[in-house]
Amino acid sequence: QVQLVESGGGLVQAGGSLRLSCAASRRTGRTFSTYVMGWFRQAPGKEREFVAGISSSGDSTDYANSVKGRFTISRDNAKNTVDLQMHNLKPEDTAVYYCAAQFPIGPITTTPSHYGYWGQGTQVTVSS
Repeated sequence: QVQLVESGGGLVQAGGSLRLSCAASRRTGRTFSTYVMGWFRQAPGKEREFVAGISSSGDSTDYANSVKGRFTISRDNAKNTVDLQMHNLKPEDTAVYYCAAQFPIGPITTTPSHYGYWGQGTQVTVSS
């Protein structure tokens, strides 16, 4: 069982940057370094959507088309953390951002139902 806690959200003007962090603590079972990790977001009235994912070792990443070139996901398995660096933020990036751990061992997936552990979310608001 893994507990995930996000931090780093806030209010920023369009064109600005934010860095989200997710700290993982393991109670039982698999270690953090065996999980594919992902960031998702959910805006009011919309479904939760995949933003970025990183393989368990950190050598492979995947991004939603809407954030490619602007967001970077990274992880530190020694510190049990995964970060999302966001640049050139746009008003449409406004959402609650969630960190999640993927259950299946394997490649990065973009389907929320494949992620079994979720953080509580952190609000990102981008003003125009």
